[in-house]
Amino acid sequence: MTDHEIEKSAELQGEKELPKTPSYEEVLFYERKPAGFWVRFWAYLIDLLVVAALTSILVKPVFALSGLETTNMPWYGPYAIVSAVIFYGYFVVMTKFFSQTVGKMIMGIRVVSLKSDKLSIMTLLFREWIGRFISVTILPLYWIVGFTPLKQGVHDYIADTTVVHEDSFRKNKMVQKKKLEGSELQETGTF
Repeated sequence: MTDHEIEKSAELQGEKELPKTPSYEEVLFYERKPAGFWVRFWAYLIDLLVVAALTSILVKPVFALSGLETTNMPWYGPYAIVSAVIFYGYFVVMTKFFSQTVGKMIMGIRVVSLKSDKLSIMTLLFREWIGRFISVTILPLYWIVGFTPLKQGVHDYIADTTVVHEDSFRKNKMVQKKKLEGSELQETGTF
């Protein structure tokens, strides 16, 4: 290599651009507004009325015709077991097919997954069966809904779900990296 070529390569190295450091920008976006404690409470009360009506219409006549008693029964009695199956089945089936129960439909709220677009059957079983059993058994755990950022109860945390308003949105801000100009074939960060 000649002296002239060495000088040119040294100049080119000096002129080489330093990698651009990523800069950040604030992005505004809209997200569905989480449903709070009271709207979920009223929806739950409506659902309890629906379940009580279903049980009274479907189960009580069968027990009355067969001569089985429906009052003063222990928690493990046949009427209690059938009632529990209807209670949990109602929540699982309605949430699977409509993403909401009758109470949630009336109140304008719905269940959404935080991980995917659809609610899987395993998510529903964890949320509506196991999580609801825990929330109903230890009632103060349901009050957590009022104090969490996404208004999630214990059953929502178990299943990675939340309940949102259908027609209400809130504006939110997020900071993200600005897109760099060019092919983006090179990574500007360090390892």
